[in-house]
Amino acid sequence: MSRTPLPIHAVIRELKSASAAWNLPSVSQIAARTKSPFLVLISCLLSLRTKDAVTSAASDRLFARAKTPRQMLALAPCAIQKLIYPVAFYRVKSKRIHEICRHLISRFQGRVPNDLTALLTLPGVGRKTANLVVTVGFGSLGICVDTHVHRVSNRLGYVRTKTPEKTEMALRKKLPTKYWIIYNDLLVAFGQTVCRPVSPWCSRCPVASHCARIGVTHSR
Repeated sequence: MSRTPLPIHAVIRELKSASAAWNLPSVSQIAARTKSPFLVLISCLLSLRTKDAVTSAASDRLFARAKTPRQMLALAPCAIQKLIYPVAFYRVKSKRIHEICRHLISRFQGRVPNDLTALLTLPGVGRKTANLVVTVGFGSLGICVDTHVHRVSNRLGYVRTKTPEKTEMALRKKLPTKYWIIYNDLLVAFGQTVCRPVSPWCSRCPVASHCARIGVTHSR
C-alpha cells in the first residue's frame, strides 16, 4: 500500500518553529560567528567522527592561533595536534590541514573555492564537507548530507536510500531549492536532540503526525 507523500512544506515549517530550542551544529555556529569559508572548511574537517562540543572547543583553540592558510602552515603538525586533541583522528587531520592549506595557496591564491567540483579536489574533502562549505560558508545552493540528514530523511519516508551520497542525489531531485541551505542545520539539530538514532523521542516530535517512522522499532 502506498503512503501519503510527506508534506515537506509543513515539516520544514514545524521544524523551523521548534528549532529555537535546539543548538545549531557547531560548524554552522562557527560560520555565523566568523563569516569565513576557510574556518568553516577546517572546522568541518575537525567535525568528522567527532561530537559537536569537542569540535567547537578544538576549533576555538586552533583558530585562536591561526585563521588563514598561511598562518595555519606556520604551525607545525605537532602543534596542531595538541590544539585539536581529542578530535577523532587528530594526527591524520593535522597533516590534512597542512595539505589543504598548501593546495589553497598554490592553486587558489589562498582562498577557499566556492565551487563544489573544485572543493572536491582538495585532500580529504568529501561531498559532505564540500556541500557544507558551499551552503554555510558561502550561502550558495547545496545539500549537505551527514548521518543525521540521511537517517531522518529516510525515517520520515521522504526518500528511500541506502547511503548519504544517494540521499543527497535524491534530495537534489525532490527537495524544493528554497530549503536546500537550511535542510542540513534543521535535520542535524533535530536528529541530535529529538530524532535520535536509537529510541527517538517520538513523544516530543514536532512532526510526529507526518512521520512514517521507517525503521523505528522502539521510541520514547
